[in-house]
Amino acid sequence: MDILVDSITKTYGAQRAVDQVSFSVKPGEILGFLGPNGAGKTTTMKAITGYLAPNEGNITVGGISVLEDPDAVKKQIGYLPESNPLYTEMPLIDYLRYTAELQNVPGDQIKNRIREMIRVCGLEGEKHKKIGELSKGYRQRVGLAQALIHDPEVLILDEPTSGLDPNQIIEIRELIRKIGKEKTVILSSHILAEVEATCDRILIINKGKIVADGTPDNLRKQAQGKEMLKVSIEEGERNDIFNKLQGLENVEMVDILSASGNSFEIQSKDGKSSKREVFKLCVDNNWYLTELTPSETKLEDVFRELTMK
Repeated sequence: MDILVDSITKTYGAQRAVDQVSFSVKPGEILGFLGPNGAGKTTTMKAITGYLAPNEGNITVGGISVLEDPDAVKKQIGYLPESNPLYTEMPLIDYLRYTAELQNVPGDQIKNRIREMIRVCGLEGEKHKKIGELSKGYRQRVGLAQALIHDPEVLILDEPTSGLDPNQIIEIRELIRKIGKEKTVILSSHILAEVEATCDRILIINKGKIVADGTPDNLRKQAQGKEMLKVSIEEGERNDIFNKLQGLENVEMVDILSASGNSFEIQSKDGKSSKREVFKLCVDNNWYLTELTPSETKLEDVFRELTMK
């Protein structure tokens, strides 16, 4: 089921938490919503779920407006908020039955839906426990189960791996990818590795505005700009190598990468490549060129560049 967010704005007094935000999500896509704390991620997600109404703009889920028919939209959405509010004194199965009833799952289907959620979310070994007896990782699984109990077309997850240990993060990530094969998923996080490992596409929001939209590879390529090369050279004296590299026509800047050894990072001039010049310099000086590789722009670099402006 597709989602269309059309120029929404949400204000709290004089503050614009979300400012003219527009994007779309295709059916079966896992969209990562990335941004620093306070960027507007949670506000946007709450607007999609119908939890709060934007001051301007509109949101449609499967062609249905959140503003005009919020109840119809909510039936299509499963929502796991960051706080993951659970009734810790309730047995797991009783809690899932309770949430199924809240979501108007037909009575004759509730037992089957509970069994399915226990299977899909990996809760088989914990199903007879109270929620308060579960680890945080399993509580997140219960949160996912309650979000999925009514078989929604859209899943909204706000910081789903917050506070989990590395093993739990991997487990929840794999579960989300599995669910994403059948659902439209929006996942918010400020953890870059989490979004990159889980999502098909990334939106970066900063100060209430979308500042980037694309796959992780596309975002890195867009940010690369000038060529960056990692170069290692043997048989030459480091200062001599540095000075001659710096003197190449297409080289803009050279950095020494280590206190010992002849490893350098070269930034080429805009629109130029220094690879041939570096190779020829080594041949002319009888130096051994042991490494000449492009330095890949990291998603962390993209994020910092876009959110520190």
